[in-house]
Amino acid sequence: MNSNDNTILKNIITNLPEKAGVYQFFDINGTIIYVGKAKNLKKRVSSYFNKNHEYGKTKVLVKKIKSIQYIIVENENDALLLENNLIKKHRPRYNVLLKDDKTYPSICITKEHFPRIYKTRDITKKGNLYFGPYSSANAINILLDLIKELYPIRTCHLNLSPERIKERKYKVCLEYHIKNCLGPCEELQKEEDYNKNIKDIIEIIKGNAQEISNLLYDEMKSLAKELKFEEAQKIKHKYELIEQYKTKSIIVSPTIKNTDVFSCEVNDKAGFINYLHIINGTIVQGYTFEYKKKLEETKEELLALGIAEIQEKYKKKFSEIIVPFLPENAELFNATFTIPQKGDKKKLLDLSVQNVKQYKFDRLKQEEKLNPEQRTIRILTTLQKDLQLKEIPWHIECFDNSNIQGTNPVSACVVFKKAKPSKRDYRHFNIKTVEGPNDFASMKEVVYRRYKRLSEENQSLPQLIVIDGGKGQLSSSKEALEELGLYGKIAIIGIAKRLEEIFFPEDSIPIYLDKNSESLKLIQKMRDEAHRFGITHHRNKRSKKQTTSALDAIKGIGDKTKELLLKEFKSIKRIKEAPEEELIKLIGRHKTEIVKKELKNNS
Repeated sequence: MNSNDNTILKNIITNLPEKAGVYQFFDINGTIIYVGKAKNLKKRVSSYFNKNHEYGKTKVLVKKIKSIQYIIVENENDALLLENNLIKKHRPRYNVLLKDDKTYPSICITKEHFPRIYKTRDITKKGNLYFGPYSSANAINILLDLIKELYPIRTCHLNLSPERIKERKYKVCLEYHIKNCLGPCEELQKEEDYNKNIKDIIEIIKGNAQEISNLLYDEMKSLAKELKFEEAQKIKHKYELIEQYKTKSIIVSPTIKNTDVFSCEVNDKAGFINYLHIINGTIVQGYTFEYKKKLEETKEELLALGIAEIQEKYKKKFSEIIVPFLPENAELFNATFTIPQKGDKKKLLDLSVQNVKQYKFDRLKQEEKLNPEQRTIRILTTLQKDLQLKEIPWHIECFDNSNIQGTNPVSACVVFKKAKPSKRDYRHFNIKTVEGPNDFASMKEVVYRRYKRLSEENQSLPQLIVIDGGKGQLSSSKEALEELGLYGKIAIIGIAKRLEEIFFPEDSIPIYLDKNSESLKLIQKMRDEAHRFGITHHRNKRSKKQTTSALDAIKGIGDKTKELLLKEFKSIKRIKEAPEEELIKLIGRHKTEIVKKELKNNS
């Protein structure tokens, strides 16, 4: 593998997501040579290149890898099923050949009067309803046990047609007597009621069990209030089991036959297309690619180009295409376009969208690693847009006040240049003109002092000031800038801790940035850094005052004497309690008399 190949693969691996999924290794000819599953894609794929492999076959595999692709999924079970599909479809050279579909069991609901429900690995009979396959037989057993607890369903193989029941040929069995069945064979349960139960069961298996879950939750709480804890525990067990099955994998879904899924994401420079191919209810292909924009192409144009690309590349004839929106000239593809709003098709579309967004994010990270300035520009440009600033805030300063129970009030100013801390420009301020704990007046003092000095020394001013506090602190800071004639020349905002509200001086209504936005994260980082810097200075000042102030106030006691006393006795309290003889030995009789007298008066 040459150095260029190494660089490309290293870049791909560095930006892999730490999510569950399936990875595919390709050789120099673009052929899939290995498919694997992972709970954490980044850790698993990295392990191939970070370890010295004992087995020759793995060493050979790693040498042949020229490209890597991945498909992210919701959980490990989905990854296991998708891995199985892709291995059977592509038969990669370095994979162990998997067994057929019967490896994984499904749930069958029979098409007959009073349907039966059971586990099967044989999906053959037409008309029956099948759900699965499931990656674990134990998962099906738990689900079937849950269904059995909630709804009495027959297990016998009797032909329970209305005619046969009326002939009175059947008798209830043991299942009826132990309350696992309500006796439809003797017409003790109406078919209408039975089918209603089947309908509820189907919703549970599909994962649409919220209503049933809510009813069980209410019943559990009611029983607990009545102090019927044993009964409440049983209902809780059912409730928790249903909660586990409220989501359903769409990696394998018998309800979807031969279908293709496309999704599209765009940015200023490119369009990204994800493609999933489904055959007989299973995903057998996943592929994401990119178009560089030449003009101002719309997302509809780019989606149409992507569909045409796949059509040409794989010589495909589409029957149904699932999309988030219609492509340009959709009628030219001679296919049915579906924009699903719910169900398995919507879940497939969501999976495709999740993959194309991840790919877009990975590409952005790769570009920013090659050009770190690009990330800084993007973050600050976004911040400018979010705060509606006149210019990009290359230089930002953030202020925070610190005092504990009104003592030793200080303020801190931290400076960020190009979105990174410039620690040599950090400043501490001891409050000089304010008596007692007054955050508003303290903030006004330090903002005034800071920018008066910068102006007098002709130093560069920031494009943005961030005040740690709400409307009061922000208003005080605004007054300081007005007195200096700088208000309007420098943008200023306040951030309130409780709900992370962003306040502007002329607006009483705050704005709320998305909690995951890079703009808010940068503001929070500055606020937290200012708080840390201020607290450190405050603690040092308070500690120094507590340990030395009593000696500082004594006339005739110099620094060397203070140093000797503190080094020997460690604290003012111990100096007070020390025998006079020890003090005389250390600093002499005259100084001892002064220290003892002053410390006694101070106490």
